[in-house]
Amino acid sequence: MDVAGSNPACPTNFRSSAAEMNPNSKKKEFSFIDLFSGAGGFSLGFVQERFRHLLAVEIDDGAAQTYKLNFPDTPIMNADIRSIHSLQIESEISEIPDVILASPPCEPFTSANTARYKDPFDRFYTDPNGDLIFHAIRIIGDLSSKFFVIENVVPMMNGIGRELISNEFAKVGFEKIYFNVIATESHGCPSERTRVFISNVRLKLPRQRNVTTSEAISDLPDPSYPNDFSNHFALFFPKRVSDRLHRIKKGGAAVYFSGAVEEKKTWIKLDPEKTAETIMGKSRFIHPFKNRPLTPREHARLMGFPDTFVFTGNVDSVFNQVGEAVPPIISRQIARAIKQVANKLK
Repeated sequence: MDVAGSNPACPTNFRSSAAEMNPNSKKKEFSFIDLFSGAGGFSLGFVQERFRHLLAVEIDDGAAQTYKLNFPDTPIMNADIRSIHSLQIESEISEIPDVILASPPCEPFTSANTARYKDPFDRFYTDPNGDLIFHAIRIIGDLSSKFFVIENVVPMMNGIGRELISNEFAKVGFEKIYFNVIATESHGCPSERTRVFISNVRLKLPRQRNVTTSEAISDLPDPSYPNDFSNHFALFFPKRVSDRLHRIKKGGAAVYFSGAVEEKKTWIKLDPEKTAETIMGKSRFIHPFKNRPLTPREHARLMGFPDTFVFTGNVDSVFNQVGEAVPPIISRQIARAIKQVANKLK
């Protein structure tokens, strides 16, 4: 595991203990802040690995509320990162964080976006959200943290993308960075999700066996009845889906639409013996055994969230928070990898 360009300055477990969820439960050596924190999937893995949690930044009100509920002792700046000066962040924290996490919006780059610009340069500089990664890099450079990890979709590297990102990091003192492509299903996450984690650490996560949809969700009770699981309640199909249910086979879908480069689908009937397909903010799924929609809790299970993590907001907001998160089962492994490097540098 390599670390580069430093600025001079497990089996799936859905029932995390209270100690794992509480960032103050035990003393932790290293610290972090989370930019574009969303609901907190990226943060959760680091908290579980006993990193001290200094600050989060998130513009979306619903995600910020969920974050505050699950990390009540962590300050959160509910604001647009473009309007935040690094000095404001420094004033909120008592030390320079060891790690800066960031997960800027993927919409300018994802192939699921039918309006994505064809030219990779335009995705960064014409799309109104394309330059948000550069604001993350700005803060990383200003704070001179030892480590950083930025998560996004793999097509962000297309064309001139990798060069643009590398050049921006070079400007703030990181001459060498790694574009770590990680397929989450190869590391214990119950759903497929291939993402790039840009870092000054080479990340090589331990391979784990694939977890099937059935293993991830089959023990949850019927959501039509009262139960003790948060975000687990009955939902109903829209008519365009219910009319087609009898024709949908495992792995098939009720709705197909054109993505930027290929056909996409939603309202997918999951195969219980396979890893689930990619969970996105607008994804909807059909239960593998019953003719009903998957609940938000089942989506969260398929993303590796513990049942103790509670989402707030309306249904669409919760689905979006889950689908846009970094699976905590993956972020914890990344935290562990960074901790190993950091301990060697002590």
